[in-house]
Amino acid sequence: MTTSLTFIGGAGSVTGSKYLIDIGGAKLLVDCGMFQGQKALRELNWQPFPADPATIDAILVTHAHMDHTGYLPRLVKLGFHGQIFATEGTKELADLILQDSAHLQEQDALDAARGGYSKHAEPQPLYTLADVAATMPLFQVVDFDADVTVLPGVIARWYRAGHILGSASIHVQTAEAAILFSGDLGRGDHPVLRSREIPAGAPTVLIESTYGDREHPGADQATHEAMAAAIRATAGRGGTILIPAFAVDRTEILLKTLAEMKHQQRIPDLPIYLDSPMGIKALAIYQSAAEHDELRPDLAQTDLADVPNLHEATSAEDSIKLNAPTSPCIILSSSGMATGGRVVHHLEHLLPDPKNTIIFTGYQAVATRGADLVGGAKQIKMYGKQVPVKAEILLDDGFSAHSDQSDLLDWLKALQPQPQTVYCVHGEAGSPALAAKIQTDLGLTAVVPTMGQTVLLSR
Repeated sequence: MTTSLTFIGGAGSVTGSKYLIDIGGAKLLVDCGMFQGQKALRELNWQPFPADPATIDAILVTHAHMDHTGYLPRLVKLGFHGQIFATEGTKELADLILQDSAHLQEQDALDAARGGYSKHAEPQPLYTLADVAATMPLFQVVDFDADVTVLPGVIARWYRAGHILGSASIHVQTAEAAILFSGDLGRGDHPVLRSREIPAGAPTVLIESTYGDREHPGADQATHEAMAAAIRATAGRGGTILIPAFAVDRTEILLKTLAEMKHQQRIPDLPIYLDSPMGIKALAIYQSAAEHDELRPDLAQTDLADVPNLHEATSAEDSIKLNAPTSPCIILSSSGMATGGRVVHHLEHLLPDPKNTIIFTGYQAVATRGADLVGGAKQIKMYGKQVPVKAEILLDDGFSAHSDQSDLLDWLKALQPQPQTVYCVHGEAGSPALAAKIQTDLGLTAVVPTMGQTVLLSR
């Protein structure tokens, strides 16, 4: 029996992760992410799927982020009807994320039809809320650190990855092959979640490489003093602080950090507005995560529930009012790379005023507004017009939920047995840089796969 692996996504890019294992004709998909970012990548979501979705027997999910789950409803729409295996936290967050994605796509298609700016006579969403409703019952919840028979003769085990709630590395064992998928790996010490685990090793390992070419800020920057100083200065000049933040995990960490800064009197007691419907719902899921034993044991319940002067902007009207606040405040709004959501109209109103400050808190993918702003753009195109950039722009990269190069190497070194081949995936410049470092420092064979490439795991 031949076992092979095909890289359908997440190869040469930090998006669209999909890995298809063929076990003598039985098909197992690991992750089912949507392509995001550059237009050429987004258009891949509309291409025919490389395998008939109806022939895929099961899907294993590492975590809930869009680039790992966002294509699931599309695959169901195209005929997939098998089980989707994931942890409880992943299922809860995926339900939230996929509903939000479908709503935005339906709205975008409607706006395009009304505005006449689509090249299609009848623009359609990639999938709808009805497709999400058909997807969620297919989820089968699994526990961490337990063997699960996902197909006859195929056993998988989920290990904590410490990236976001529910995130995991997945070890897959067949009769003739074993393969380990890192998923997105968190740093050694997550501020909110239990730390990542070291899974059982395998001859073949896929490791993410988002930060494979860099190190995170040193301990002196881990206190986020640059952010605190920017908040103090902005408040002093009567401005607004806007923090584009991913609704899942980043928002929770930021709220905890801002609360600590207030308690330590490092920043003034400004009102904090959480202007993200999905972020508000995700916060509630994190606050209840103690039931799943996912939060750090030293984390007090009040660390996420008792944030001083926190306000939730639940309606569109609440959000619009924040474009012209009457006094200094902090606004957390998604998305984290400023690619969509409510943060975009905040940027339109806040960027032209030098009193204001925009603080980015993590990796900004190529061709996103966030990358352009961090890169020093003097103007940004939004809503069909150029918006001047006069506000202060700051990048505080100490919040990243991804392992850096040293973390990734440490994770690999700890695997037993050591891998025979390591594939560096889910990265841009990080993939070749990490592959080179793995070969020189660890003496392991490391490869950067290409999109569509198939490799044999056994013969």
